[in-house]
Amino acid sequence: MRTVDGAKLLASLGEGIKAVRGRLTPDAPMDRVTWFRAGGFAELMFHPHDVEDLVTFLKLVPEDVPLTVTGVGSNLLVRDGGIPGVVIRLSAKGFGDVELAGENRIKAGGICPDKNIAAMALDHGIAGFEFYYGIPGSIGGALRMNAGANGGETKDLVVEVHAVDRKGNRHVLSNADMGYTYRHSAAPADLIFTHAVFQGQAGDKEEIRAGMDAVRQHRETVQPIREKTGGSTFKNPEGHSAWKLIDEAGCRGMMIGGAQMSPMHCNFMINTGQATGYELEYLGETVRSRVLEHSGIMLQWEIKRLGKFMPGYEVKEFLGRATA
Repeated sequence: MRTVDGAKLLASLGEGIKAVRGRLTPDAPMDRVTWFRAGGFAELMFHPHDVEDLVTFLKLVPEDVPLTVTGVGSNLLVRDGGIPGVVIRLSAKGFGDVELAGENRIKAGGICPDKNIAAMALDHGIAGFEFYYGIPGSIGGALRMNAGANGGETKDLVVEVHAVDRKGNRHVLSNADMGYTYRHSAAPADLIFTHAVFQGQAGDKEEIRAGMDAVRQHRETVQPIREKTGGSTFKNPEGHSAWKLIDEAGCRGMMIGGAQMSPMHCNFMINTGQATGYELEYLGETVRSRVLEHSGIMLQWEIKRLGKFMPGYEVKEFLGRATA
């Protein structure tokens, strides 16, 4: 059952859409995009050819049409009713580049995989990017959520971020403009990050390689990287590890339908087969409830949840009050 109508939306954009060079796909199945392999349809998906094409398209889309930006789909849970409006997914050809941008500086496109910038840094003896080797996402998502791992964070590297807003206007933001805190950026929500410049420091290639190997070994040892997963489900509360709180609340391995909190790393939610977006989100909210009941600590989602619920399959966000 589809709750969106992409053909109708595309037709409503008028003749101006002929000037757009990127690919437009009505009723695009999001379960082919997200790493969970679950969820409904994007009403209209747009893959811009380059920044100029993105600007052209944005100037055509009425402000009352919802607009959603996704990356490679690694940290994304799409609800079964689909995503209304336009979903923009940057193309690898136009936004996947990575190149040197000065001494110990690297410029990367918004859809460039995090591990690619780590590999570029290794090739040129630039330290500080090793943690990116273990993050299964893209630079745009890393910029938006201040992605980090193994002691490193995006905020430690950002020099400037280039973006386009909802109306097609271009912006350049400094590190301070991004307003970084733990797994969060205060940059305006309507900004689409097209590329960014990062600054590392000169380092020994063998030490950098060793750091990347340690990140890879850690992921392969303790994380269910070969499963259909969205990565870390919940943010670590200050002074605590989310996985320990989940484990102590008895939620390791918990299942609802085809959704499960991984027995290997219980802050990773996995699709064991044909889990729906409903089952995944219901499991997450159940875990939040159990953890609060057990420890008095409220877990906050790290995974981004998008779209509409299917009628009769709504998941009410658990809104208990934390005591710690």
